[in-house]
Amino acid sequence: MKSMTEHYIGPEGIKAKRASYFYPCTQHFYQNPPQIVKGSMQYLYDEQGKEYTDFFAGVSVVACGHCNPAITGATISQLGKLQHTTAIYLTQPVVDLAERLAELLPGALRRTFFVNSGTEANEGALLLARMHTGRKGFIALEQGLHGRSNLTMSVTGLSMWRTDPFLEEEVYFIPRPFRTGVAPEEAAQDSLKALDKVLEEQGHTIAALIIEPIQGNGGIIVPPDGYLQEVKTRLEAYGVLMIADEIQTGFGRTGRMFAIEHFDVVPDIISMAKALGNGVPIGAFATTNHIAASLNRPSASTFGGNPVSSVTGMAVLAYIREGRLVERSDELGHILKQGLEQLMNRYGTMISEVRGKGLMIGVELMASNPDVGAILVDRVLEEMKEQGFLIGKNGVHRNVLAFQPPLVIEDRDIQEMLKELEVVLAGLEPSEEEVQ
Repeated sequence: MKSMTEHYIGPEGIKAKRASYFYPCTQHFYQNPPQIVKGSMQYLYDEQGKEYTDFFAGVSVVACGHCNPAITGATISQLGKLQHTTAIYLTQPVVDLAERLAELLPGALRRTFFVNSGTEANEGALLLARMHTGRKGFIALEQGLHGRSNLTMSVTGLSMWRTDPFLEEEVYFIPRPFRTGVAPEEAAQDSLKALDKVLEEQGHTIAALIIEPIQGNGGIIVPPDGYLQEVKTRLEAYGVLMIADEIQTGFGRTGRMFAIEHFDVVPDIISMAKALGNGVPIGAFATTNHIAASLNRPSASTFGGNPVSSVTGMAVLAYIREGRLVERSDELGHILKQGLEQLMNRYGTMISEVRGKGLMIGVELMASNPDVGAILVDRVLEEMKEQGFLIGKNGVHRNVLAFQPPLVIEDRDIQEMLKELEVVLAGLEPSEEEVQ
């Protein structure tokens, strides 16, 4: 193995270069991080050749698996033919991808504008809403995350991601339909009352409400049944558009092609990225013929929808269909969630809640004492990494374990992870002082 790893600088070498050449805002998981050098479907490998089962998928990106031959083969083939021309020249892959998306998108959504990332997709969706309505303001949910540009950061409710000190002022935040220790129905009603108040006072100035159908970085928060339908009805009464941010939740992640489909609601605009490229940068926002007609002034994206990303996107969608990944996400998600709920029954002093849909499951630790919960989450991540499993974390207090594996994960991978997680949890039971 030594001869295979001699050319790797190792974790310490990488950390040293990051310290010298990166901005201080850049962070990494783990006290003792590995250097990841290879990926294959649901597995990653470090510079020492150690195998890890990936339960985070690069934050829901590699839904079809790392270096999936069926996808990378198409990408590599296109790289040898045509890499780039910009949208002002005619190429076929991007229109084929737009056509395929129109077949998959909810309701009458069929017009797509391609960009390079989730941030750009949400930025474009917000611009489209302004162009169509002639209004400036936005409504967003507390603890949501929508991007790192000025406008998308302005509609982001998570304080840790609101870096810019000069954000847009005409953004109105309403509570999300979730509060620890409060019944979902009550939290939903409080959120709707806040929405009513904003609409009554500012409805004539609001272009759109942007919402993640299931909040990702906010802690994997699923709204109660009926909530999104009530939101949509209220928005329509004031001519306010609904933007569904499906950056994390799209393309099978939650057991539906798009998470919004769980709630029997069709948004006016939908944004997507991450899983569509399976690691190749691509993003897009889509809408109806009627709304799309409002984005009629010259606009383009130099790299958006380039031949390589478009061919990759087509290969992703084909693999999702042929591999039944949406159905697999639903089926395996039930297995994963049930296994985690069994652990909650055994470690109820530590595990406060298991929530999510499909293969997007959050496990909140110590909701009553989230600072301790955050410490425990880091310990779980570190120890599970040592056992060969990579898990994510999120939540307002960073006390939520995030399970968002590639959708090609196998039942045996889930069972092995659950077995190791129980061992780790057994050794982390908090003291009475920590519980209080």
